[in-house]
Amino acid sequence: MNRPIRRRTTVRTLLATAVCVGLVSACGGTDSGDASGSPKGGGGQYPLTLTNAWDKTVVEKKPLKVATTSDGDTSIALALGLVPVITPDVEDGGPVPEYKKRGMDKLGVGKLKKYDDSDGTDYEAIAAEDPDVILGMNSWSMDADYAKLAPIAPVITYTDKKHADVLPWEDRLKTAAKALGLSEKADEVIAANRKAVTDAAAAHPELKGKRYTYSVVHPEQLTYMSYADQDPGVLEKLGLVKDEKSKKYTAKKNRISLENLDELESDLLLMTYPFGDEGLLSASELESNKLFQSLDVVKRKNFTVIPSENTLASSMAYPDALSASWVVEELAPILAKAVAGK
Repeated sequence: MNRPIRRRTTVRTLLATAVCVGLVSACGGTDSGDASGSPKGGGGQYPLTLTNAWDKTVVEKKPLKVATTSDGDTSIALALGLVPVITPDVEDGGPVPEYKKRGMDKLGVGKLKKYDDSDGTDYEAIAAEDPDVILGMNSWSMDADYAKLAPIAPVITYTDKKHADVLPWEDRLKTAAKALGLSEKADEVIAANRKAVTDAAAAHPELKGKRYTYSVVHPEQLTYMSYADQDPGVLEKLGLVKDEKSKKYTAKKNRISLENLDELESDLLLMTYPFGDEGLLSASELESNKLFQSLDVVKRKNFTVIPSENTLASSMAYPDALSASWVVEELAPILAKAVAGK
């Protein structure tokens, strides 16, 4: 099984294959937390006590200054209409993804204040901003970070350590919104995303019922990503269905050998090369392979690449409150062209 390892959002943005981290929404339950006080509407009731996987955290009053510990948490803040006082520099000087730029533009923000996270979370930089709360709903390093962040400000994070991988973005957003007193706004964001999916599916009825296989080229293997119990995510919300061969694969058994490329055969084949030259093989190497070229799905031109350069592949695997609707907007036309053999 391949572990989900985030790189910075550059040309080689990675796509991961964790057990339940899915094609657009991860599997798992809700993470509403154990609260004393029931935030209602946009205002909330304070003080508010939230239970997390490490402790209980108390938010004394409606937070105004929010620090974030991951890009997904930055997206949560922006989606809820808040400009974080400090965020990790996930772009590392590179371009800001389109969906994030849209969120910033909507709030009239040209640039976010960032800390260098190349060596992990910068606790001193966060403390210097004196935040009211720290969002860590998407952080994979919270097990190491929590004890150092909690003395700075209340940390809003998940209730179970397993949720770092498996919690759907909607539940991450709801938990953060509860702490921020912005539950109504969170509901609006979720409703807008659902409408985007519904509208895209209605606009592309040709996708309904088409069998698909989705494969990712990792450094160590060619991965059968659309295994049977993989969360369906946006691909199936748009009408696609997994190929029958998906039943042969699981999160722990997902390797495809170059001698068995016919396992990729389906009505529609989707590929992603998130590691570029560091992948097991390049796009040109795979696509010039004679066995690959002999596949009916390739001959029919029902084969397409989900781009990673513009963060679509990684955003499809790791959706958040800002990227989810953008993924649908970008992905639906790509799928439609592939189904049409264009």
